[in-house]
Amino acid sequence: MRENLTPALKRGEVVSSKLHRKPEDSCFLMGILNITPDSFYSNSRANGVESAIKKALDMIENGATWIDIGGESTRPGASPVSVEEEMKRVIPILKKLREIKPECMISVDTRRVEVAEMAIKHGADMINDISGLRDQKMLNLIVQSGCSICIMHMNGNPGNMQNNPKYDDVVSEVLDYLHNKAKQLIELGHPKNLIVIDPGIGFGKKLEHNLELLKSVEKFKQEGYSLLWGISRKSMIGQITGKEKSEDRLAGTIATSVFANDNGVDILRVHDVDEHKDLFKVMDALRS
Repeated sequence: MRENLTPALKRGEVVSSKLHRKPEDSCFLMGILNITPDSFYSNSRANGVESAIKKALDMIENGATWIDIGGESTRPGASPVSVEEEMKRVIPILKKLREIKPECMISVDTRRVEVAEMAIKHGADMINDISGLRDQKMLNLIVQSGCSICIMHMNGNPGNMQNNPKYDDVVSEVLDYLHNKAKQLIELGHPKNLIVIDPGIGFGKKLEHNLELLKSVEKFKQEGYSLLWGISRKSMIGQITGKEKSEDRLAGTIATSVFANDNGVDILRVHDVDEHKDLFKVMDALRS
């Protein structure tokens, strides 16, 4: 299998340099590209290759280091799509973007090993697995391919994850899960510097759980893994601000991004790349 998945192996060092930010730099920005009709923020959706490529190129022009392509909505209550449909949505866009922007860092947001394998073969630099490597086949694929992996914590699945989630100690439980999965990868020979962890804000967590996780950056960074946050325009922002519509949650999102940047988060997965780039430019100017 490794012979068929060599693009990821060849790009390992380059990819690693785009996962771990230097202390003097701002967070890397990962632009969200949803090839779905039902993602919770309508402006993130793209319909077809041409529309998706235009959105991706705009985000790259505006400062995105990563483009995260997803073909299945995983918002609370979302219904799954077939592997065939997900692949039909994602792979043509991945191939075209890799052709046009060979230097771009491309992540594919999928929990299906079939989609992940095809994505890696066509040049994906990272698999963003919201199911947190529950599928042993996905874990094996990552090890065999040498591809970067983002391990996200999710309690339940998108259809039921917000049905009164409970934890005794949310930070310890989420950390233990992520570290155990990362340790499995390393023991099988996967490079530690190609492992990203994500606490999974909004994926089977109440507001108080999300806040505890966000305030525990130091604990999530202590083992040396790259840390990704995906908070952009999510319901927790609405709960805090009283803004019911995702379209009205940019200012609240920016607030969490300032906190992330100040506390060492490596990658921010966002809908609004241009606004975040402006944020970091101003912060850098004030600090210098």
